[in-house]
Amino acid sequence: QVQLVESGGGLVQAGGSLRLSCAASGRTFSSDVMGWFRRAPGKEREFVAGISRSGDRALCADSVKGRFTVSRGNGKNTVYLQMNRLKPEDTAVYVCATSEVVSGTPNHYTYWGQGTQVTVSS
Repeated sequence: QVQLVESGGGLVQAGGSLRLSCAASGRTFSSDVMGWFRRAPGKEREFVAGISRSGDRALCADSVKGRFTVSRGNGKNTVYLQMNRLKPEDTAVYVCATSEVVSGTPNHYTYWGQGTQVTVSS
């Protein structure tokens, strides 16, 4: 059974940092693109960042560019999201997902985790 488990969320003050992790299991994910989305109350799901299989290509949303960095672990079954200079508007549930292409479109992603809550206080 394919499983994606996110961790690392929490409460942080504006300007602070958090590092999210997503561990994939159930099959080898080294051939998959992995991405991060977020969902805030009352808002639609939003693409945050995605990274290619080899890690040599990454895509970030304009709203987080320059503040967030996506990377993959050495075993390729883990993806990280380093979030710096956090803002209250970054508050959301952050969810990781897998895809065959580096894309910001949710429909391109096949497997999804349950998410981890990130809350940024002002």
